[in-house]
Amino acid sequence: MHNSTINRRTIFNENSVRLCKMEILYGTHIDREIESLIERIHPPRVCIDNDSCSDCTVVKIDSANRHGILLEMVQVLAELDLVISKSYISSDGGWLMDAFHVTDQFGHKLTDKGLVHYIQQALCEATSSKGISSDIELRSCNELPGSKVLVSASNFAIELTTRDKPGLFVDISTALLGLGFNVSSATAWTHNERAACIIHVEDANNLGPIHDAESLAHLQDELQNVVKAQDGEEEKKRVRLRLRSFAAGRNHTERRLHQMMHADGDYERCGTCQGEKEKGREGIEVSVGRYAEKGYWVVNVRSRDRPKLLFDTVCVLTDMQYEVFHATVSSNTSMADQEYFVRRKGSLVLENESEREKLALCLIAAVERRVCHGLKVEIRTENRIGLLSKVTRVIRENGLSIAKVEIGVEGETAIGSFYLTNCSGEDVNPNIQELVRIQTGGSVIANYISPYRVPKPMLSCSRSSMHESKSSSQVRPKLSLGSMLWSQLECLTNNFRPLK
Repeated sequence: MHNSTINRRTIFNENSVRLCKMEILYGTHIDREIESLIERIHPPRVCIDNDSCSDCTVVKIDSANRHGILLEMVQVLAELDLVISKSYISSDGGWLMDAFHVTDQFGHKLTDKGLVHYIQQALCEATSSKGISSDIELRSCNELPGSKVLVSASNFAIELTTRDKPGLFVDISTALLGLGFNVSSATAWTHNERAACIIHVEDANNLGPIHDAESLAHLQDELQNVVKAQDGEEEKKRVRLRLRSFAAGRNHTERRLHQMMHADGDYERCGTCQGEKEKGREGIEVSVGRYAEKGYWVVNVRSRDRPKLLFDTVCVLTDMQYEVFHATVSSNTSMADQEYFVRRKGSLVLENESEREKLALCLIAAVERRVCHGLKVEIRTENRIGLLSKVTRVIRENGLSIAKVEIGVEGETAIGSFYLTNCSGEDVNPNIQELVRIQTGGSVIANYISPYRVPKPMLSCSRSSMHESKSSSQVRPKLSLGSMLWSQLECLTNNFRPLK
């Protein structure tokens, strides 16, 4: 441990601040000035180390602990598409000392000074309580005042969870278009026959913010009718639809989708109980044991390695109100192992058996949600009204289902990815890419994908070349965590030791 760190923590203990820190961090009513006391005494420290390991960059964070801080840090790394091959987490006693072994998507160290500076700034903000802000949620449209309200188009979204069924997305996009709304961006996941989507909309006539609360109320009613049209009475009770406005800069779509699917109960069909282990369809194994001496649950997750695996796991632990006190994460070739020592927030008592089983199933669901197989169709074309409706219609007309959607706008260009499966279980006919190209008028790339490896490029279609081969250099690879082979398996640095 560095001398500076020893001195800082010695002073911290000598002034007896540590005792009050636990009360500050976990109290229910906290004054902002008191909450930031620890940070003013010992501000967060982030070190980007390119010397300790020969094949990766070590990101080390030293900071006061609070609930959710681990997720904030992992989220920063995930948003940059960095590959985390190993991590060591220790936050017992109200202070955290975490380390992450990271590379870029090509397996290289992070040597760009601008990127390094950005990571340091972003992680410092993530560990600071000043960076915390809650999402601002709109009331139900029926409760909105009759007067005009201004909702930023970039921050306003429709959130929907319902039963997954063929044609769901084309029905939604067509209904939005008919009501005079244009989709500026959308993300949707499907899992265990459930679907969750977040759709950002704007006024189709002005391509700008939506001003009329009455139109929003009508939108909610129409979408309720769309998603309930083919469902029985029991399913209608499970449909959740609401309008939501996110605080600027604080929305993270993927985390919100995890929350929505968890609230919808998609984890209920995951795995079957096998003593102390639960196993998912993708070979995901989760065991939850007791460490009674410290009052911890010891959670072990073993699964195929893939991008953003750590983010997905930490999401569910955080949102289920579990504090992570110690953790080690590593990958070996294609497999990833995660071990967490957790405790329910504010509780020193081990939860009951039903809570243990629920935690295991929720972790399996969190790992499974992002897993997609089949054909990935990527589009890049001029942005125009009704584009999503046209693409989803041609997909439905060819008997295909959409497992996942990501679409957005860059300037005047629409960019999107559609993950397609065949309802009959057969491989998707790659000719769908040409049909999509005809509808969009732009470029289309199709790849058969596996979530665990870099997809092999197929043919690309564009206005100028319908059958030109796409070179591997033109496809942005997505390397999984386990594809990083490291030569050093010893301790990260003198500051961090692996858990036994």
